Amino acid sequence: MDILRVQEIKGYTTVTKIPNTPSQIKGVLNLRGTIVPIIELRTKFGMPTIDYTAFTVIIVVVVRDKVMGLVVDSVSDVLNIDKQDIQPPPQFGAMVDVSFLNGMGKSGDKLVAILDMDRLLSEGEVQVSAATAAAAAA
Repeated sequence: MDILRVQEIKGYTTVTKIPNTPSQIKGVLNLRGTIVPIIELRTKFGMPTIDYTAFTVIIVVVVRDKVMGLVVDSVSDVLNIDKQDIQPPPQFGAMVDVSFLNGMGKSGDKLVAILDMDRLLSEGEVQVSAATAAAAAA
């Protein structure tokens, strides 16, 4: 993801669960007086869940002018990838949605998926996350 969208990276701390929210919304976190909805990317992407470790972090980002936290397995590097080393995302046809990808970046001999923060969550998911945070703040 674009580093300019990241407000901070913090170690995972327990979040407050909110009833009747979609499974990818783990709850909310009070971040210096701001109630931030927390979304688990593994669940969002349909991946199997794993136990959180000391490396599990919350990346606090801005998505469509809303502050949200994304639970990820770990953060290992901040990469500077030249534009010429970024390819369009692969096309799998209608079977696989890759609309949340800006592209695939080449870093050494590895490929890195580059997330588009504005397309990562649907408008409905952003609204539900905002409503979850508002309900927790009330």
